[in-house]
Amino acid sequence: MFWSHLTWAELPDALKAAGHAAILPVGATEQHGPHMGCGMDTEIADKLCRAASQATGVPMLPPLPYGCSLGHSRRWPGTIPVQPITLIELVKQIGDGAYHSGVRRLFIINTHVTNAAPLRCALEMLRAEHDDLMVAVINSPDISPRVRDFHFADATDWHANDAETSLMLAVSPEMVRPDKLADGDDPDRTTGQVFAHPVNRTSANGVTGSPSQATAEKGREAFGWMVEDLSALIRRGLTQEPPLPHSYFDRVDHP
Repeated sequence: MFWSHLTWAELPDALKAAGHAAILPVGATEQHGPHMGCGMDTEIADKLCRAASQATGVPMLPPLPYGCSLGHSRRWPGTIPVQPITLIELVKQIGDGAYHSGVRRLFIINTHVTNAAPLRCALEMLRAEHDDLMVAVINSPDISPRVRDFHFADATDWHANDAETSLMLAVSPEMVRPDKLADGDDPDRTTGQVFAHPVNRTSANGVTGSPSQATAEKGREAFGWMVEDLSALIRRGLTQEPPLPHSYFDRVDHP
């Protein structure tokens, strides 16, 4: 079910049927090595959340195609980053609009690693302003243990690796250049580093991992896990309530 396909007259009933919940996919536009298109993160966010929306009945908001990709530097063309504060404020305002349209449970599904901190900041701002709005930030590699193991199999600081390439071979093969897979392999150089370095100082070609190991078969299996496990998380969230009922704005006055 897609928010953009609903009319204002249909939306209240759709939200009521879905526990007043909505899904917001957040991706990025950034280089993904010599073998994969720059829209990979947004593509997987869109495809994953579409499938989860269909499985759970929770409306999906249009995906955000730009993220906090500053770490990719200017070494390779294709990366279009926004500042962390921009992403924070954009997601905060999207959350405000969703709230005023009737959303009370917002699932933010993030498919780009360094979006995580700005999205967490937006979560803090939203729940501090809207007492009855619950917000979850779910980073796609951390949906479940099996999904995490798949993403990190060939690199700790992975990017455009076996996992991401396999996913694209399965769900959007037009984004992959099969004849360039071997050219994409580049080892993870982040192990043991005290500092967090930008990609220009950790990768020779914009990749961290081994895309030459990617197969559509692995991607189909992993995408199935991601849809199944994300849908299960969303269903859990539809019935959960806060452990305590206290208002954010009520102060305890001691005698």
